[in-house]
Amino acid sequence: MEISGIISAIVIGIVIGVLGRLVVPGRQRIGILLTIVVGIVAALLGSAIAAGFDVADTNGVDWVEWLIQIGLAALGVAALDRSRGSRARR
Repeated sequence: MEISGIISAIVIGIVIGVLGRLVVPGRQRIGILLTIVVGIVAALLGSAIAAGFDVADTNGVDWVEWLIQIGLAALGVAALDRSRGSRARR
């Protein structure tokens, strides 16, 4: 992977992570760095899932791929928040 691909994955991961965090209601107890990591993972997994369903490359904006990625990021943020919350209550 070239440096431009890594940089674009990080930028897309930031956007996906922030959008995923906005979808989850309430205050999340995870940091911005974990949000970015969740976003990067969600972007990569979402792209693979969209390619599997053959909706990754469409004419115009790939809305389905974005929705899959944001949904995965929201699930990741909620799961991390939930695990952090249960640890803090002990």
